Amino acid sequence: MGNIRVFGITGWKNSGKTTLMERLVTEICSKGFTVSTLKHAHHNVDVDQPGKDSHRHRVAGAHEVILASANRWALMHELRNAEEPPLEFLLSKLAPVDLVLVEGYKQHGIAKIEASVRLGDRPLLAFDNHSIKAVAAGYHPEGLSVPVLDINDIPCIADFILAQTGLAKCQTGLAKCQTGLAK
Repeated sequence: MGNIRVFGITGWKNSGKTTLMERLVTEICSKGFTVSTLKHAHHNVDVDQPGKDSHRHRVAGAHEVILASANRWALMHELRNAEEPPLEFLLSKLAPVDLVLVEGYKQHGIAKIEASVRLGDRPLLAFDNHSIKAVAAGYHPEGLSVPVLDINDIPCIADFILAQTGLAKCQTGLAKCQTGLAK
């Protein structure tokens, strides 16, 4: 992945991943860093709308369609039964930024934090997944070999990620972040 700094947020469905991502992007950008995101979806996703010109172009068979306006542009690439591209390929399509936050990709080897808003019926991924460097939780899970951070302490989680990616030199207050959770 070259010089791209990448860090992931993972967890089971409804674990708080997207809310955590949104809050982290805001926090890290407020510190003066540029951030892009990459979201993995397991379902059929479409950013286009039926009936719109760009959708009609794709349905007609266009391999790629760029939708452009004065505010943003989007490139839609049709796989047309080809395999899903690997994370590294998708990262190479992004413009240079300080940090790319990736949501999903549970089994990929990138360093990541697992989100878990409440104790559930599924075991934490962190017990078996060594790419998980911390758990951001709304409770205090027992028996983990990685730090447990309060999922609502966004500045602490942001500092952890910045330290892990080399964008910050120290993890100030990390012990305080871990002890703030209810046991």
